[in-house]
Amino acid sequence: MNKMSTGKRNFKLVVEYEGSGYHGWQRQQGVLTIQEVLESRLEVMLGAPVKVRGSGRTDAGVHARGQVVSFCSRTALQAEAIQRGLNSLLPRDIVVLEAKDVPESFHARFSAQGKTYEYLILNRELPSALGRRFAWHIRQPLSLAKMRLCLPMICGRKDFAAFMASGSSVKSTERHVYRAELETTHDGHLKFVFEANGFLRHMVRNLVGTLVDVGREKRSPEEFSKVLACGDRRRAGMTAPAHGLYLVSVHYNDHAGEETGRIP
Repeated sequence: MNKMSTGKRNFKLVVEYEGSGYHGWQRQQGVLTIQEVLESRLEVMLGAPVKVRGSGRTDAGVHARGQVVSFCSRTALQAEAIQRGLNSLLPRDIVVLEAKDVPESFHARFSAQGKTYEYLILNRELPSALGRRFAWHIRQPLSLAKMRLCLPMICGRKDFAAFMASGSSVKSTERHVYRAELETTHDGHLKFVFEANGFLRHMVRNLVGTLVDVGREKRSPEEFSKVLACGDRRRAGMTAPAHGLYLVSVHYNDHAGEETGRIP
């Protein structure tokens, strides 16, 4: 499995994982991460150390349905063989959904044009024994109508400094949100869907925490608008628990072999 060719190739993986047992995506000293597990299994397969690049970090406990990873290797293995081999070596809470050759210029992070996240809430009196690691359980009934009044305020190019994790360092806190929706299911689940050209650290979780304050009628939609405008993290709501958050998909330009979806 470690037969090498002379040319370096660039591979793209789409990876699904349950984040419950990991300290997030990025490799860290002394704790287990998704990146570390992928790199260690690729090294076993390819016979040489491999550095994988993710589309972005996910925090401890956050899940992914479509994390995108890229890496370079001189292997002669076909992408499909890499996918099969990795899935045979990976733990059951990490699955490679797709593997393909991509142009050398493709980079999982720097080529990304946008992402879609979902946040799941179980809004009923009783918790779920089976889904306790996959949704934020809120017993108190939430006002869907009032939370939905806030969603159009989020869309467009805005400064989301009020919803960024304290201590973050970025060049700009402006992001363009293309989609902010709230869906319901028959079993008491609420699903927030956010699509944007990028997200600040904890941005989705802080938005959800503040929206839940509106749903609990602790603050009004008008107050939500003022929080968004003020840029002060201290005025926003709590950071929603990590286990309700899912990285659903990452969007790229056509040259990377991806549909752009709703990202222009």
